[in-house]
Amino acid sequence: MTAVEERRIKVLLKSAVVEVLEERRDLLLEAMRETLEDVAMLRAIQHGEKSGLTSRKKIFQRLGGTA
Repeated sequence: MTAVEERRIKVLLKSAVVEVLEERRDLLLEAMRETLEDVAMLRAIQHGEKSGLTSRKKIFQRLGGTA
C-alpha cells in the first residue's frame, strides 16, 4: 500500500467516524455513560478493599431488607 493510499484511507475513516458520531450521537453518549459507570464501580471497589468487613445484617439493614 502506498503512502497516498494510506492517507486516503485515513481521511475516509475519519470522515466515517465523524459521520457516525453526528448521526448517532446516542452511541457516543451511551459509551460515555458506561465509561462513567465503570469508573464509579472501580472507585467503589477500591474503597471497599480499603474498608473493613461488615456483617450481612448491616448490609441488609442499609438496603432496607431483612437479614
